[in-house]
Amino acid sequence: MTPSVSSMVEGPRYIRVHPGDNVAIVVNAGGLPEGTVFPSGLRLHQRVPQGHKVALTDISEGEPVIRYGQIIGYATRPLAAGSWVDVTAVRMPEPPALDDLPLATAVPEPPPPLEGYTFEGYRGSDGRVGTRNLLGIVTSVQCVTGVLEHAVQRIRQELLPKYPNVDDVVALTHAYGCGVAIDAPDAAIPIRTIANLASHPNFGGEILGVGLGCEKLLPDRVTPDAGRNVTSLQDHRGFSAMIDEILRMAEERLARLDQRRRVTCPASGLVVGLQCGGSDAFSGVTANPAVGYAADLLVRAGATVLFSEVTEVRDAVHLLTPRAANEEVGRKLIAEMKWYDAYLRRGGADRSANPSPGNKRGGLVNVVEKSLGSVAKSGTTAIVDVLGPGERATKHGLIFAATPASDFVCGTLQLAAGMNVHVFTTGRGTPYGLAMAPVVKVSTRTALAEQWPDLIDVDAGTIATGERTIEEVGWEIFRFILDVASGKKRTWAERWGIQNDLCLFNPAPLT
Repeated sequence: MTPSVSSMVEGPRYIRVHPGDNVAIVVNAGGLPEGTVFPSGLRLHQRVPQGHKVALTDISEGEPVIRYGQIIGYATRPLAAGSWVDVTAVRMPEPPALDDLPLATAVPEPPPPLEGYTFEGYRGSDGRVGTRNLLGIVTSVQCVTGVLEHAVQRIRQELLPKYPNVDDVVALTHAYGCGVAIDAPDAAIPIRTIANLASHPNFGGEILGVGLGCEKLLPDRVTPDAGRNVTSLQDHRGFSAMIDEILRMAEERLARLDQRRRVTCPASGLVVGLQCGGSDAFSGVTANPAVGYAADLLVRAGATVLFSEVTEVRDAVHLLTPRAANEEVGRKLIAEMKWYDAYLRRGGADRSANPSPGNKRGGLVNVVEKSLGSVAKSGTTAIVDVLGPGERATKHGLIFAATPASDFVCGTLQLAAGMNVHVFTTGRGTPYGLAMAPVVKVSTRTALAEQWPDLIDVDAGTIATGERTIEEVGWEIFRFILDVASGKKRTWAERWGIQNDLCLFNPAPLT
């Protein structure tokens, strides 16, 4: 649904997403003062910040507050038309019950194929396609991280200049491997995550493993062909010998990686992960719908598209289960919601722990409103599969990859699923980046794009002002993804070398 903007010219403006909404968000940068009159005749009773909600009609205490055509909560006090509907004015509703949701009752028809779109990628022996050419070094335990960081510094300085076709060296370090309940059921999540990271197509099958020698997580559980590809530090005499062996093994792999060349690949070789962070009330009306449109284009071109963040899907799951390609997929989606509900209860938390204070400053009153805006990234096609945390994608089309909403953990798990391009929407702003795959940053507001012109790749804020449509920005994102995947363009995060740490999701006990 295309949101309606109260005025396309300079002056006070608000966005109403759905005809049934009784609230709208203020568009104007800096917000609007008390007494402002919109073209519709609505008068503000107090100042309303940009992105925050204003009541379009009188709302009695206890009555629903409606945005996106859905109930986001109930009024905690009477709200006259023109009132600021802030976080204190809305009581959060109960989450959708999971046992009686409709499954595959409104499966979208397959969209018409989008043919002829390609990118220049690195095709691997397993058929998967890389978007970058990287030497990957995976660790089995945190103990080796300091040694490996020293080795990586040496590899960059001494070896990489000799192999110009290799983009970089990436150390897959993490806080796992020892002092852990290695055989606990939930330990499967971090273990398969590390193993799937090590087999990422951007590493071209030339992974190097570094272990200690006494850890619980043995290197052969996470490193392909461990006998050939692993060195253990306890096998060496002194620090220098450790470094020399890592550099020797690294150079063998760099020589082979340097022979890789980009070839023309169909767009079906893309695995694009979608995520939002530093979200605001514009996320669900500008950047996320535009990304959703791009997601539909990618699916039509045969690509794999991952959307995630369980806590930012949970309150909109009733809109997703009807889109499941079949009942089995719908049941898998519900199972991931139930698992996470139980996980939060074990930790003495619930969904009210999301959103963050910054999200609320950006106009989001609760996780229900945030979820409704978040799922807009998924577009409109059928959900063809559901992945547990750390599992690898094996199908083309739209997939829900279950992850926490944490930016860093979500990104790590999407990489494990095989993501080779990341698209990240933000309203408040974050310099987030990944070493293993390029991150395309999309702003929800033009003000953020202007504030961070050398961090934001695509400005979707022009949708809010009526300068461009969701479709136009969606096509821009789609084409930008192809260019970035081909190496024709680099994202701002790549240019600056901004790389956040990998963060494993480990719900299993520590010992």
